[in-house]
Amino acid sequence: MTQVKHNQPAILGGVPAVTADHAPANRWPLLTQEDERAVLEVMRDGNISTHPVIRKLEKDYAEFTGRKYALAHHNGTAGLFAAFYALGLKPGDEVLVPSATFWASVVPLLWLGAVPVFCECEAERMGIDPEDVRKKITARTRAIVVVHLWGLPGKMTELLQIAKEHSLKIIEDASHAHGASWRGRPCGSLGDISVFSLQGDKLSPGGEGGVFLCDEYDYFEKAVCLGDITRIIELETPARRFAATSFGIKTRIAPVSAAIARSQLRRLWENNQRRNDNLEYLSHALEKLGFHTFLAPPHIERVYFEYLIRYNPERCILPRDVLIEALRREGCQVAVPRYPLLHQQPLFTEGAWKEIARPDPESPVPEYDPNVLPKTRATNETLIKLPSFPNAGRDILDQYIHAFEKVIAGAEDILQHHAPQNV
Repeated sequence: MTQVKHNQPAILGGVPAVTADHAPANRWPLLTQEDERAVLEVMRDGNISTHPVIRKLEKDYAEFTGRKYALAHHNGTAGLFAAFYALGLKPGDEVLVPSATFWASVVPLLWLGAVPVFCECEAERMGIDPEDVRKKITARTRAIVVVHLWGLPGKMTELLQIAKEHSLKIIEDASHAHGASWRGRPCGSLGDISVFSLQGDKLSPGGEGGVFLCDEYDYFEKAVCLGDITRIIELETPARRFAATSFGIKTRIAPVSAAIARSQLRRLWENNQRRNDNLEYLSHALEKLGFHTFLAPPHIERVYFEYLIRYNPERCILPRDVLIEALRREGCQVAVPRYPLLHQQPLFTEGAWKEIARPDPESPVPEYDPNVLPKTRATNETLIKLPSFPNAGRDILDQYIHAFEKVIAGAEDILQHHAPQNV
């Protein structure tokens, strides 16, 4: 009887599969005495505004990615705004963007008067879909935003080719992808301009921060004039004449954040390896149960900022909300994706974006329809978010696997007793 109870889904009265403590398994960031020493060094120096640790962080990221220029910002959003500005985007310029991403990949465009054009996300990796990108290029298109969602690099072969054919620029949002690579090239080196976030949840956190990266001096110069007045006097061009005023925004990272970010970057590979080992172990087990776990193809080294899986309705008869509830009853921490699709948000669907972008009334103005992008919507409705287990042992992973096995094996009984009202 006890064995039956352990194999019976908890939602049907069985014993929950997951009893291990989630707190140590999910602890992140992992702050150490090394981080503490780095912060104290800044504090004891007394320069808590322009400390040399900022330049050291920039040098670290330039070497990490192989880029010529790096400029640290107070967050990734500011870095992305600087990227859009440095490209010279003007009011009415169209930029092709994904809908399945954090708002900072898109919304800063509005402050330049640029127009986001939402594209489908492909189901294999949930990156922006090259096929849909091609369809949406117009005479006004200037750039493509590529986001390596959750740490899985997008389809860069196709996207780079499209950009080359149509003379478009690529802004690479690598905020989820510290340590990932595509065909041996590190993420952060794949765009005309690339940006990392150093926010506290990220794989190489600094609390708050961002890093802007490029190889063109002109882009770097514009970002400096926009965001760091202390650096303008050092520029090698007539832009030095703006040293007294800058271009009106100050986005320099705080030295304490830079110190933490440098210290964390030194341990990136160790931390990524632990997380990757855990999630690849879990993924191989869940693949056998019919889930798509976004394992990387051979030419890609992925990392795991977050861990999402996609269930196949042909292999699992449970609707997503019932599946999630059944797994929660087993003790699993599961949820729907935390990023709502941007093209369905009131900022766009209710036209509030115009208050920011202030489009020319004589120019064509897009209307954002929440019902477009059917492939993205369909895929998003099959995604389930699990912990990324940055500090877990095998015990909790095995319990998760057992929880999934119980729920899948008992799916027919669960559906019979817990079907939604509209099923």
